[in-house]
Amino acid sequence: MPTTALYRDDFYLSTCEAVVTAVHEGGAVELDQTCFYATSGGQPGDTGVFERADGSKIAVAVTRHGETKDIILHQLAEGEALPLVGEKLVLHIDWPRRYKLMRMHAACHLLSVVCAYPITGAAVGEDESRVDFDMSETIDKGQVTADLMRLVQENHPIYVQWITDEELIANPGIVKSKNVRPPVGMGRVSLVCIGENSSVDSQPCGGTHVSETQEVGAIHIAKIEKKGKENRRFRIRFGAPDASV
Repeated sequence: MPTTALYRDDFYLSTCEAVVTAVHEGGAVELDQTCFYATSGGQPGDTGVFERADGSKIAVAVTRHGETKDIILHQLAEGEALPLVGEKLVLHIDWPRRYKLMRMHAACHLLSVVCAYPITGAAVGEDESRVDFDMSETIDKGQVTADLMRLVQENHPIYVQWITDEELIANPGIVKSKNVRPPVGMGRVSLVCIGENSSVDSQPCGGTHVSETQEVGAIHIAKIEKKGKENRRFRIRFGAPDASV
């Protein structure tokens, strides 16, 4: 049955109560609602724990979608006890990990502003993310880093607006990515907006992000790789250019 994805309306929700609706062979658990983000659009799914009424914990190794986007499966770590259908649990995501992913995902959006080229691929990571652009031009990574940090330090708000699936289909030009499509089929699509009145950017995206650019913190372009004649891969890392953290 469909799972209510609470994270779609509150990126900072790190814990909630939920009821088990199904337990699959292999340790995948469905719930009536969840704050665990499911792997999608280049962002990894959440990890964390389920807390049972007796205080014992069940480790969640990854969260992913089922056959459709409205089904969310919480894959338990190997050897963990299975909860019972109808059991009430308290969910706790690994917040430090999620927050790094939120900061990184927001950084990827800022990069797409600084480098206004079609996106051919992306992957959000805890310590390094990559964004691939359809471009043949040579660009200075130091200048890109400076432009990124300017946007970070200007501390623009980041917020979500909602449009219908039909509005997205009628306006395909608002999607920057050439091969990753925003999640549709749930009736509404989130537009991640940066800046007052979307003055910096507006992009359909189902991921999680921080609420202002300053929260991204220090970031830099560690490397720009040539991937084919007209494809460049940008690697984003936390910290100053001379840092490895």
